[in-house]
Amino acid sequence: MENAHNNQKKMAVINDISGFGRCSITVAMPIISVMGIQCCPVPTSIFSNHTAYPDYFFDDYTDKMPAYISKWKKLGLEFEGIYSGFLGSGEQIDIVRKFIQDFRTDRTRVIVDPVMGDWGRPYATYTDDMCREMKRLAEYADILTPNLTEACILTDTVYEEGHWPVKRIADMAEKIQEMGPDKVVVTGIRQGDFVANLVCEKGEKPRVLRSHRVGTERCGTGDVFSSIIAADAVNGVPFADSVKKASAFVKKSILLSEERGIPREDGVCFEELLRTLK
Repeated sequence: MENAHNNQKKMAVINDISGFGRCSITVAMPIISVMGIQCCPVPTSIFSNHTAYPDYFFDDYTDKMPAYISKWKKLGLEFEGIYSGFLGSGEQIDIVRKFIQDFRTDRTRVIVDPVMGDWGRPYATYTDDMCREMKRLAEYADILTPNLTEACILTDTVYEEGHWPVKRIADMAEKIQEMGPDKVVVTGIRQGDFVANLVCEKGEKPRVLRSHRVGTERCGTGDVFSSIIAADAVNGVPFADSVKKASAFVKKSILLSEERGIPREDGVCFEELLRTLK
């Protein structure tokens, strides 16, 4: 008998929940939902607000994740998308890898946002062992969305300040593809007054998609970007078109946030723009 739970497209989103400060699952749920996909969160931890604020509540959910996931197995759930974001330990990375093994079907698209670092350095929580574990997780991805720092970590490339030749970034993207993903986008590459994303798909020449840089760096924009990429992947949107859409949406959200005087740690006020993603 057909499992009626699976009569609608669903995406499992494995990330933390921050009650305030737009990032992680708090960002993914409205974006993925408005794009016509049921968003099913797997919380890795609970924050009152994210860690860019001076004080926050935090509850690690690692020990609860296996029991949580086991109930989904009993329900016989299937997912058209599995999307992971920031993971706080090697154990969590291993749980995600097992989740993909258990729930992946022929129609599942796996999107991994390897949230590991920025500005040339890994985050303080990321050990060498965790970096190695993330490389193993990349083997399971259909799509990977690293920034320049994360692409360097994944490929053991020395990060250097200043201009990066496109050929060098493309070489890193192709090395990441050799790990497993068919599609890679290296995000947030600064090129003077522009910000660029390098799109790499197997069988196609790498492409650089640029737009004028606006506003200031803001928390959660990578989550906004990757959530759109993930939903589009499930909906069958061509990858380069999806990258353009995600980049344009982030830009509009930054501009609106600047107009409203929203603090940078509050992220981007994208809610009024959600209808444009349908």
